[in-house]
Amino acid sequence: MKAEKAEPVGTVRPGGRTARTRAAVAEAVRQELVEVGFTGTTMERIAQRAGVAKTTLYRRWGSVAQLVIDLFTETAAAQIPLPDTGSLEGDLRELGRSSIALLRMPPLRAAFDVIVREAIHDPAARAALTAFSAARIANGSALVHRAIERGEAPPGTDAAEVVRLVGAPYFARAYITGEPLEPQIADRTAAMLALAIRAGLLVT
Repeated sequence: MKAEKAEPVGTVRPGGRTARTRAAVAEAVRQELVEVGFTGTTMERIAQRAGVAKTTLYRRWGSVAQLVIDLFTETAAAQIPLPDTGSLEGDLRELGRSSIALLRMPPLRAAFDVIVREAIHDPAARAALTAFSAARIANGSALVHRAIERGEAPPGTDAAEVVRLVGAPYFARAYITGEPLEPQIADRTAAMLALAIRAGLLVT
């Protein structure tokens, strides 16, 4: 018998019980991660909360880690709206503040924590995290291209590197130093990056 391929948690197909089941499982995973954390989350608890059979979860996803990876993949597909403040520094500041705000949301942070940890040894988690980063960089790069068109940034400015540097300080705090994630991090980072960009330090 051919194995059933796992699909992202929350994937919505028209009309039916499958869509409702996936939505219930996705919400159950979010609630479990917030209430008891990854180590306390079990397939049994998710099944009970979602009102589905445990065998259904094992057949479709196989493990709690895979459920979280699929949930993260679905959530990460939504792009942060690009700010348009009229200035490069303002745009970078708002992009950073929006990203920090999302990372401070308990359900998303809980999923992020799992993905970062699992990516060390799980190829699926690594692929999900890589895809998330690539999408965020591609989306945010538009801010730099706009700044080049306005004359705020020199031609050849490495847009992808700028976006990486926007996120570096708060990811370092979240996963290395353990310091609080405050919105002011985005303000300082934007000011420093704007100076570096105008000085041509990020031209490739």
